[in-house]
Amino acid sequence: MSRYLFALGQVVARRRWWVVAIWILLLAGAIAFAAGTGGKTNDNFTVPGTESQDAVQLLQERMPAFSGAQMQIVFATPGLAKVTDPQVKAEIDQVMTELQGLSQVAAVVDPFQAQAVSPDQRVALGSAQYTVSAGEVSEHTLEAVDHIADGAREAGLEVEFSGAVYPGFTAEIPHSPEVLGVVAAFIILLITFGAVVAAGLPIVTALVGVGIGLAGILGVAAFVDVPSAAESLAMMLGLSCGIDYALFILSRHRHQLVLGMTTAESIPLAVGTAGSSVVFAAITVIIALCGLTVAGIPFLTVMGLAAAAAVLVAMLVALTLVPALLSFAGGTVAKFISPPLHPGKAEEVARIAAYEPERTCGHAWGRFVTRFRIPLLVAGVAILVVLAIPVTQMDLGLPSGATQPESSTARKASDLVSEAFGPGFNGPLFVVTDLSHATSQDATQTLIGRLQQEPDVAVVQPAGTGDQLLLLQVVPKTGPGDSATADLVNRLRDDRARIEGGTGLTYLVGGTTAANIDTSDKLAQALPIFLVVVVGLALILLTVAFRTILVPLSSIAGFILSVFAALGTQVAVFQWGWGADILDVTKAQTLSFLPIITLAIIFGLSSDYQIFVVSRIKEEHTRTEDAVASVQNGVAHSARVVTAAALIMFAVFVAFATVDNPIVKPLAFTLAVGVLLDAFIVRLTLVPAVMALVGNRMWYHPRWFGRYVPDLDIEGAAIEREYGHDAEVESSQEATRS
Repeated sequence: MSRYLFALGQVVARRRWWVVAIWILLLAGAIAFAAGTGGKTNDNFTVPGTESQDAVQLLQERMPAFSGAQMQIVFATPGLAKVTDPQVKAEIDQVMTELQGLSQVAAVVDPFQAQAVSPDQRVALGSAQYTVSAGEVSEHTLEAVDHIADGAREAGLEVEFSGAVYPGFTAEIPHSPEVLGVVAAFIILLITFGAVVAAGLPIVTALVGVGIGLAGILGVAAFVDVPSAAESLAMMLGLSCGIDYALFILSRHRHQLVLGMTTAESIPLAVGTAGSSVVFAAITVIIALCGLTVAGIPFLTVMGLAAAAAVLVAMLVALTLVPALLSFAGGTVAKFISPPLHPGKAEEVARIAAYEPERTCGHAWGRFVTRFRIPLLVAGVAILVVLAIPVTQMDLGLPSGATQPESSTARKASDLVSEAFGPGFNGPLFVVTDLSHATSQDATQTLIGRLQQEPDVAVVQPAGTGDQLLLLQVVPKTGPGDSATADLVNRLRDDRARIEGGTGLTYLVGGTTAANIDTSDKLAQALPIFLVVVVGLALILLTVAFRTILVPLSSIAGFILSVFAALGTQVAVFQWGWGADILDVTKAQTLSFLPIITLAIIFGLSSDYQIFVVSRIKEEHTRTEDAVASVQNGVAHSARVVTAAALIMFAVFVAFATVDNPIVKPLAFTLAVGVLLDAFIVRLTLVPAVMALVGNRMWYHPRWFGRYVPDLDIEGAAIEREYGHDAEVESSQEATRS
């Protein structure tokens, strides 16, 4: 493969104008596609194969007006006023009447008719049933809802919304995370390379890739449902992977320039060597993200495929646009800055790394790891195991109003409802009942009575009827994220025969709360399958890449340790609330899809660092056949660039962790912790320690293995020997002269 990439590098360097022009056209075409289709992300989640989805389908067939999303409207009075005061009641009635007149609203439940007034008469709870799903409610309708509420607000009432869809339910994610991530990446790259052009080039190319990826996702959103979180995930991975992949190729190229190679000689060699690692690293990330399809949940599948597409674009940009721009840049990537306090320091560091790698901090770290390999192994594993302990208490769920920022209307509505009525009113269940075979006229009342008698049920009341269907609203005594609510849903389903018995009625338990519980259960069931699939593919890929079995096994063991340590840290912070005030975190359940997404991404990124570190160690081992020396030299060559790459990833994820969003914040935090632990504890400490401990046996493979498994030469040893020999000779001569 390295020879094909070497040839690609030659073509790209020679046809640099064409390459740049093609990428500019692709960017313009993607933007035009997004603008022309007018696609927008939405959170129209469906979970096929679950009872809650079956309930929605039954309503769509026989009561379509009640098959859409629900919204709660909470009215609260200031001071000593009461919602039952004539003037206040008139304002509330006016709001409910105007809501009923909206085209996408099927029905409203007046708080006074439903007797949904708090004991102190200061809070009233109404609801609205949309005719369409959450993702299909138009912006015009939501703006009209907010405008209708403004009249009551002007009269002194507090009006808040919650539910599946409401004004402001898709809060815009600010652009500050991208800006912070880019600034942090530039600073890290400037320190790493000591040259302005070298620091800026990976950022420019990554932004081109992100632009194409995001525009493509928005264009596709006009034809399929794309969750809003997919955009943030694709942006995080597209930006971080785009910078990292460019960094690996640029680092190799700049190293070769310092050794004395010309730009024309260096670019193809950098693409053929570092580019091979980029391809394998990107493929592992893409496979892991595409593996999310095993969960069988459409929104998760779309998130995975969208993020995989962003990583694919980042890889293609790194292999083509980056070399083309390097050809334009020429020797300026090695034009070092001269800090006032340390003139010439940047150039000195680069030359030491090229000619005397044994003097670098990376080599010193390699010597330290190989000397104290057993204590470091014990300490590193112990740290990761301790951080992973909270995973045993992980409680899966999906965001609710209680997990929203305190400034959001959904959080305010949730707090008002919990205090005035009880937490269960924030997440009512909807029981879709088929009346077709009722045995008596009292069958409905019998069923309602039995449901009301169930433990943890607060209220049961009819919510609508039509075409031999009855929609019952069952309000639990506990909140939507409480385990007792999940137990209630499961009990209503498991004891169906007892509850229906003798009535001739049949029912399905649905609604947003039940759908969230079903989603969490399905994801929990898919997690072990996904882990087996991903680990199996990783074993195959890494075995083929390194032509040995021990390297893949060490990689997978390290991945499992780092990912569970990251998840454990997330549980401690977001679920238990450790450091919540410092990090501005709202305690909540762990996002039901966070573990599977974290597994996919951390697996891919850990494979990145494994390939970049181990390929340099293998390259040194091929040259010297000295296990300990090859670890020290391999770490010396890779530590600086892997450190920079990991810090850039960490900075981008931390930037997104500042977003006050119940999905983006915990996901970005977990990925940031995972990257940090995996890069520095696993890849730069535990893996080199294991390789030094095992010695030359690390590279053992049976003879039959060598015959049947192709040698893909991901470290580019063949072209390095053929085309990099002159540079090595010149390096040795200059080192001797020095």
